[in-house]
Amino acid sequence: MSASNIDIRQLRYFVAVVRNGSFRAAAQAVHISQPPLTRQIQQLEEAIGAELLIRRSRGVETTPAGAAFFVDAQNILDLIDRAAQRAKLTGEGQMGRLDVGVFGSAVLDTVPKIIKDFRELYPKVEVVLHNMDRESQIEALRERRIAVGLNRFFEDEPGLTWEPLHNEAMMVAVPAAHPLANKAAIRFSDIANEPFIFYPRVEKPGGFTAFTIRMLNERGIQPNVVQNVDNAITAIAMVSSGLGICFVVEGAQNLRLPGVRYLTFEEEQKVRFDLCMIWREDDDTPLTEAFLQVARDCDKTTLPAEIR
Repeated sequence: MSASNIDIRQLRYFVAVVRNGSFRAAAQAVHISQPPLTRQIQQLEEAIGAELLIRRSRGVETTPAGAAFFVDAQNILDLIDRAAQRAKLTGEGQMGRLDVGVFGSAVLDTVPKIIKDFRELYPKVEVVLHNMDRESQIEALRERRIAVGLNRFFEDEPGLTWEPLHNEAMMVAVPAAHPLANKAAIRFSDIANEPFIFYPRVEKPGGFTAFTIRMLNERGIQPNVVQNVDNAITAIAMVSSGLGICFVVEGAQNLRLPGVRYLTFEEEQKVRFDLCMIWREDDDTPLTEAFLQVARDCDKTTLPAEIR
């Protein structure tokens, strides 16, 4: 026999004998009769090629080889138990890694709430966030580089499914010294001639930039775009410098930059749109399902009733 013939059962029997100090007590501990346990230990010694145990009148003692093997055998069994537990937890969605695509002002409000709730429920899951615009999220989902995308203005895509997570009102970020800064609420006519900062840079159908341009055009406004930037955070930073104004959503108010005021529209002029989550239709893994459910539950518990 050789070491390749050693099985886990023999390791467990050997460890039980050493821990209990006798074959009889070990047999009772592992719930088998003594003769087969004794045969398994003999086969283990034959496979290793060394005597591991010495029978004494007061019980069983390890040889030097047995003492060394006992330490390694315990480590091996512990490693196997941990591996089995990790596999079980991963299969149940309790452990593993989850890659999530995020973009825009959602990282200032909604995303941190979801991640906090998710980590409280699944502390052994590593959540990795990737800053991606809508098109990049869709590509990453198809290539299985992310499991879930969080963004706005998703449309039907083959092989992907999406659902609105919650609804937010549009606001306007203006410099603190702006004449509108202290108004309780504004109208679109108030900002018709203002310099605009738009984001993201890429203008594609269905995106935030295209939406805001269309929204303004429908109200007879041709925006004076003075700067195109990559994301909401950069746009608000430009507002702080006094360059212009930009459209944001309610969650952006959590970004407290000096010299910026966030203004709401009058009730009859309010515009609302959805933050959505998107994932692969064929992804029914417990980890993804758990994240989606936490996101849904987070929406129900943290948002005002009137926009649920």
